[in-house]
Amino acid sequence: MRALRTVLILAVVLGGLLVGADRVAAAFAETEAAEGVRIGTVRAESTDVDIKGFPFLTQVADKNLDEVEIRLTGVQARAGGRPVRIGELTAALRDVTLDADYGIDRAGSADGTARIAYPDLAAASGRDAQVAYGGDGKLKVTGGVRILGRTLTRSVLSTVTLVDGDTIRVRADEVPGEGIPGLEKMVRSRTDFDRRIEGLPKGMRLTKVEAREDGLVVTVTGENVTLKAS
Repeated sequence: MRALRTVLILAVVLGGLLVGADRVAAAFAETEAAEGVRIGTVRAESTDVDIKGFPFLTQVADKNLDEVEIRLTGVQARAGGRPVRIGELTAALRDVTLDADYGIDRAGSADGTARIAYPDLAAASGRDAQVAYGGDGKLKVTGGVRILGRTLTRSVLSTVTLVDGDTIRVRADEVPGEGIPGLEKMVRSRTDFDRRIEGLPKGMRLTKVEAREDGLVVTVTGENVTLKAS
């Protein structure tokens, strides 16, 4: 019995050492991946990587990770040819394939969310307008137009939708014309816009957009996703 107890104690100790070594290796890999991970052609101010699954070393030997969670902040992307800042982008990557240098190459599937602050959305709109949350899932867009030598400022409630899986569309629900010919068209020229999000990894698309108090939240998903920019 004493010998069995000794064997069990040694097994627990060795098992603990192996688990510890595996976690140390995973932590090191997360740090390295955070420095080199890319989501399409976008770049970020900071990146955090969390490698899921155990044991990590066996996954690395197979060059395939069960799941990797990433969080990017201060993402610099482009929308309709204009720069747009995405405050935060989070994504869960599953069935991740590593390349020859053990960098993240592809994912069998992925999903996540991106949050765009309203001032950043306004800057990317290409319009001389302000964008804010309008309540009840709507945007409040404010712009000014010149009429007979004076500026008329109008705010409209707008609906935001997705088009073709890559374009954010903002349209005013209603524009008060006040009997002035052409006023609605001029206001819409300041408040309505489409912006195609560029630089997404191959295989990923936008699936949902929602206006919230803390910003515009876009849901992304994909299959057979290529993480590295070509």
